[in-house]
Amino acid sequence: MKNIKQKPQEIIWAEFAKIENLTPEQVEKFQKYAEFLVEWNEKFNLTAITNLAGIVRQHFQDSIILRDFVDLSKISSIADIGAGAGFPSIPLKILFPDIKLYLIEVTQKKQKFLSFLIDRLSLQNTEIINLDWRTFLRKTDYKIDYFVTKAALHEVELIRMFQPSCAYKNAKLVYWASQDLVIYPKAEKFILQEKFYKLAKKERKLVFMGNK
Repeated sequence: MKNIKQKPQEIIWAEFAKIENLTPEQVEKFQKYAEFLVEWNEKFNLTAITNLAGIVRQHFQDSIILRDFVDLSKISSIADIGAGAGFPSIPLKILFPDIKLYLIEVTQKKQKFLSFLIDRLSLQNTEIINLDWRTFLRKTDYKIDYFVTKAALHEVELIRMFQPSCAYKNAKLVYWASQDLVIYPKAEKFILQEKFYKLAKKERKLVFMGNK
């Protein structure tokens, strides 16, 4: 069996910068992000994807695909549900630094990593919220335009935000998923649209949800 030759790191970064039209400052932040992710992953098991090409494609590019469908320059605030290692929200924050970012994450080790990232990447106007989803919905009333999540919770849990009594009932939710995901019937009525895209050879989609 032949070994698959890996692309040199400088080529991976150059291609990423060209495809996504990144500034040198943005590339530098993504490079640091990738470095920190691999370093911390050895202690905290943050991701199963540890090769650079995979990190760039499946974490960074998959996260920033949202800007192809939403004018993020007009968005004031985003909340990441189950932020984990920062996907999809921190790549979006790198590109749109003026967005107010809320990272909802209950796991301490992941909070520590997020706090480290915020400091080392100089991410201003970013807040970590150590509440579980249901408690967050009951006890907070932040001004949030979009909630984003990479399948951190079942969609039936997510749609609790659309209950009439919830402070976030008028916000939008974007759910990253594989193209063949079938949304649970109880959540179907909140689907506003689905946007399909291809990531390498994987067929994926963004599910936009909200009160109609």
